[in-house]
Amino acid sequence: MSLDLLALSQQVGAALTASGSTICAAESCTGGLVLSTLTDLAGSSTYVLGGLVTYSNQAKMRFLGVREATLLEHGAVSEPTAAEMARGAQKSFDSDLALSVTGIAGPGGATADKPVGLTYIGLAGRGGMLIMEQHIWPGDRMKNKQLSVAAALKLLLSELTS
Repeated sequence: MSLDLLALSQQVGAALTASGSTICAAESCTGGLVLSTLTDLAGSSTYVLGGLVTYSNQAKMRFLGVREATLLEHGAVSEPTAAEMARGAQKSFDSDLALSVTGIAGPGGATADKPVGLTYIGLAGRGGMLIMEQHIWPGDRMKNKQLSVAAALKLLLSELTS
């Protein structure tokens, strides 16, 4: 883990602990890197409930309740899909907060309207709270994954400290 991600993970962990909040994640293009980063810290079991890596559309539908209509209309890499992923994870784990990440890490997978690096991050919370972000990362596959994790953790930290 890079030093930047470690520092960010420590800040998020402290904020989750201070607020008494729990977190889970639904990940696609990051392949579990969000939760791996969060659980690199001792004591993370007090706030990390779990997560799902749902790389395929079938897994998104089966385990997170993403609607087939959403995938057909908007695609796996879309704001509506990221929103349904976050809400589905939150429901599955009964967590206070849930992160979702779906994107095109590269080098392949791009389309005319969805370039390599396009990533959607969702944060769902109690009471129907939902925050969405769109990013287009300029890096290679590993860099895009790391940038997605950093953005997800920054979004979470911002919500916890606002």
